[in-house]
Amino acid sequence: MPADVTAPFAPAQDLDVIARVFDDISVIIHGVDGVISHWTSGCERLYGWKRMEAVGQVVHTLLRTKLPRSIEDIRRDVYAGLTWEGDVVHHHKDGHPMTIATRWVVFDATSPAPVVIQTNTDVSETRKVQEDLAGREAHLRSILATVPDSMVVIDETGSIASFSSAAEQLFGYSSREVIGRNVRMLMPSPYREEHDRYIADYLRTGKARIIGLGRVVKGRKKDGSIFPMELSVGETVTNDTRIFTGFIRDLTSRQRIEEELRQSQKMEAVGQLTGGIAHDFNNLLTVISGNLEMLESSLHDEAQKELLREAQDAADDGAKLTSQLLSFGRRQPLDPKSVDVGSLLSSFSELLRRTLGEAIELRTRIRGSGHTALVDSSQLQSALLNLALNARDAMPTGGSLTLEISRAQLDRDYANMYPQVRPGDYILVAVTDTGTGMSEEVKARAFEPFFTTKGVGSGTGLGLSMVYGFVKQLGGHIQLYSEIDKGTTIRIYLPAVGAAPMRDPRDAARPDAQRGGREKILVVEDDERVRRIVVARLTKAGYSVIEASTGAHALEFLSKDEPIDLLFTDIVMPGGMTGDELARKAVLLRPDLKVLFTSGYAEPSIARRPMPKASWLKKPYTAQDLAIRLRQLLD
Repeated sequence: MPADVTAPFAPAQDLDVIARVFDDISVIIHGVDGVISHWTSGCERLYGWKRMEAVGQVVHTLLRTKLPRSIEDIRRDVYAGLTWEGDVVHHHKDGHPMTIATRWVVFDATSPAPVVIQTNTDVSETRKVQEDLAGREAHLRSILATVPDSMVVIDETGSIASFSSAAEQLFGYSSREVIGRNVRMLMPSPYREEHDRYIADYLRTGKARIIGLGRVVKGRKKDGSIFPMELSVGETVTNDTRIFTGFIRDLTSRQRIEEELRQSQKMEAVGQLTGGIAHDFNNLLTVISGNLEMLESSLHDEAQKELLREAQDAADDGAKLTSQLLSFGRRQPLDPKSVDVGSLLSSFSELLRRTLGEAIELRTRIRGSGHTALVDSSQLQSALLNLALNARDAMPTGGSLTLEISRAQLDRDYANMYPQVRPGDYILVAVTDTGTGMSEEVKARAFEPFFTTKGVGSGTGLGLSMVYGFVKQLGGHIQLYSEIDKGTTIRIYLPAVGAAPMRDPRDAARPDAQRGGREKILVVEDDERVRRIVVARLTKAGYSVIEASTGAHALEFLSKDEPIDLLFTDIVMPGGMTGDELARKAVLLRPDLKVLFTSGYAEPSIARRPMPKASWLKKPYTAQDLAIRLRQLLD
């Protein structure tokens, strides 16, 4: 301020008037030095000090003030003409602390000795309530973040008001994508069309079909896939407005396990029935066949002998049929011995080649050594012959059939997905054709007895069911992979005996191959159970994981700036984009991206035309197999 300008002083009577007008409110007036000049009755009630005790004292010393910033910073702002307000801690005369919402305003800032008018409000209880509420909200959020059930809150118009993190993972949407939108977006037809009408009817009549109860309905994910879910809805009223809270549990895995259990029970029941019938029918065939043999020696007419031989052939066919029934029903007497499955296949391959014909190329692969299993050789050959015949029928114009023998380990993670499987060492026999493949409906019934897609008179429908019964009777495991126009792979796991599995010598040379890492991996797998196991394995090994159920969903992540070190993708997936198509698009977006393929097929086509910086891993694989392959790619 120029030296020749005289600033008016704040008349003391003006401050007296302000103090009298606001006497009932807690108002403190003090100078630059903090010395109190006015102390209202409101201050006496709030702090316990009388006016005569407070006036002349330094305010921050008297009240033992705790400020969120330094007093110099606050005064600089206030004397610059700015209003300052915030929470401070003051102490009562008796010593107890109080949380005070304070507001400072400068009076006559242009004078040489401006004063500060400070208004104070005790907000101790309010802040305590707010802190308690914030703590409760944090506690609730932590609960909702850890419970497996998803939570969706909507208002009476159907608009989504809250969307838990579990709901984000389940539906594939982020909270910001759904909040404010109608909950219909999470529903397929006909639930989508009925929802608004149902809420309107409930608000009008008060009759509920689901409030307070639970039922199984369908949900729709962001990628368009439909899944079963259990929905429980609760209702509350706040500020005269109804809100509905839905708790959602994904039933996909449970229904799949229940379906597998039902299938197993059905197969067991049918097996007992067919096994009993086949056993009795075998006795009848024995009598028929024996009498035919005795009749043959007494006949001299060649025409009659020809008729007898046709009857004998029919009896032999009947015996073969009952043998299949007994195998399916797990009633076939087995003669298991320690057999080198690789050697058995080598000696049996010529018969298979003649069975398949010239239009079908037969390939056999025996990986490693020590393929000893406790099996009945004749029954295993019969099973392989059945699979070869099915493959031949699926390739009417020709193709290739691959039989591969290797060692495999099924670990506890795999056994958790398939409760009937015991963890351990197995001999894997994979039979892969390049035929027409199977639809989802056919795959669901492929192992059922008497189910066949062949014409009348062309098959009994016992081929695969016989193989199924034989494998289960040995305590093994069987899996089917198939896609329309992409062929079929049937994998038979026979419990191994003898030597431990052979390891890749490259693994032994690298003691650090099993270590984890800190890289970020994008996992693409349509089977939710498999994806969950893979993510758990990678997370446990220290990797950062992003997961996607389709190729389109994976491309969304790849198109962002987020760093991703490796793409781990299944090859055959629904949604119109295979794993190799995804990989080729991915490396166009990110040329340095490494790719690890996985497949249930014995030899997917991508394995025969590898990509740079890519490898593939055959399902099922152990955590050790996955760890080794990742480090081979990433290091």
